[in-house]
Amino acid sequence: MADNRDKATDQMKTWKESRLQQKPDILTTAAGHPAGDKLNLLTVGPRGPLLVQDVVFTDEMAHFDRERIPERVVHAKGGGAFGYFEVTHDITRYCKAKVFEHVGKTTPIAIRFSTVAGESGSADTVRDPRGFAVKFYSEEGNWDLTGNNTPIFFIRDAMLFPSFIHSQKRNPQTHLKDPDMVWDFWSLRPESLHQLSFMFSDRGLPDGFRHMNGYGSHTFKLVNAEGEPCYCKFHFKTDQGIKDLSVEEAERLASTNPDYAIADLFNAIANGNCPSWTFFIQVMTFEQAEQWQFNPFDVTKVWPHKEFPLIPVGKIVLNSNPVNYFAEVEQLAFDPSNMPLGIEPSPDKMLQGRLFAYPDTHRHRLGANYLQIPVNCPYRTRVANYQRDGPMCMFDNQGGAPNYYPNSFSAPQTQPQFLESRFKLSADVARYNSSDDDNVTQVRTFYLEVLNNAQRQRLCQNIAGSLKGAQLFIQKRMVENLKAVHPDYASQVQAHLDKHNAEANQSAAVYSRPGATAIAAFSKM
Repeated sequence: MADNRDKATDQMKTWKESRLQQKPDILTTAAGHPAGDKLNLLTVGPRGPLLVQDVVFTDEMAHFDRERIPERVVHAKGGGAFGYFEVTHDITRYCKAKVFEHVGKTTPIAIRFSTVAGESGSADTVRDPRGFAVKFYSEEGNWDLTGNNTPIFFIRDAMLFPSFIHSQKRNPQTHLKDPDMVWDFWSLRPESLHQLSFMFSDRGLPDGFRHMNGYGSHTFKLVNAEGEPCYCKFHFKTDQGIKDLSVEEAERLASTNPDYAIADLFNAIANGNCPSWTFFIQVMTFEQAEQWQFNPFDVTKVWPHKEFPLIPVGKIVLNSNPVNYFAEVEQLAFDPSNMPLGIEPSPDKMLQGRLFAYPDTHRHRLGANYLQIPVNCPYRTRVANYQRDGPMCMFDNQGGAPNYYPNSFSAPQTQPQFLESRFKLSADVARYNSSDDDNVTQVRTFYLEVLNNAQRQRLCQNIAGSLKGAQLFIQKRMVENLKAVHPDYASQVQAHLDKHNAEANQSAAVYSRPGATAIAAFSKM
């Protein structure tokens, strides 16, 4: 049995075999001082107290006390790998970014896949969107495309993001996941219907990370060498084929192999079965955006492929596992404001909010100099700016160069050719309510045209199976939202809820009778 273990399980054995020709390193403190004994405290006699001068112990314990950095508020549980992006089709007519410079060009990449709502110890197979974040190590600076395995999102206004995440986390008094919180928020925000329908469909339980698509989700702006802009969406289509888990298999894996997706990715790469995705864009002109039937910057909606077909760009391949998880995955930080020349943000409200939220989070979680951490460092370009100092400065702190601008001493200068594209705005500054921006048309299309009958039945069953935990008034409000999508959608969910609620009432009635607990327990013997 031990001879048939997978690569992830055999990692320690593999590491030992790689060092058979080498003598073990001399054990040292963090400062590099050799340690003669790492098993026993330095004490006054065999039963005496510890001495403060036992620096071998204090060096070990002081670091241990500080080992954990703050967990990601969202996307806490995940796995990652490294590889490359290769351009297979010329899109320079749309974008001047060097990452797309010519067919055949390759760029190193890092990818982190994740669940969204769970903690770092949660199972990989829970029903949840999956993060799909790609870091391109471009010679113009890093490009971080922070996406998911869904082309849409729950909300369209970043003001709601903290409340949305709070509703998915734990009740502040009970510290338990609370279906009232979850479904109260969703039922009060009907724009979530599209993402909910996707998440509670079969696609909500992807079979690992290799068998799911990735999407930039937001609308971005591309600019070509002539300064001509257009709007764009990014897509990664899995070359392994879409593969999902059944509810029963996902639940079994959650209890028997909660790290299923991380292990699957590691073992595939270790065995040379390197996963890949084909990279596409959709393009919309500014004129089309002005005239389009819905807000093209609304992240709760997709751009129809018939009107805006997928344009092939290239291929991403993962061929290298991390050498150390903490250093290369836990510290891996993505920031949607990291865009090379030729890629810019659109007016997408959720994207605009993330431009601030992500780097602000990293500075809190990893420190002000998180971009000096090797896995985050834009190592293919030279960083030259006027930022200095801060905790964990890892390099020369830009030496003796001036730390103010402008200056007269040959320090870094701005270049006009690197200016962002110019665009005009003319509107009243206000807080605009977007809650009623057609929350049902695309959901209806998804329900009726994308899903077949069996998939619709499973979707309704899955929603009811989760919604049943919420109070009745929340259930009714959610069913009314579904009725606006399609009567069949609402009636199927309601039928399942009626069954669940009847069973719950029956159980409550049985356990409310005198002696019922003992009778119920005896009946199960």
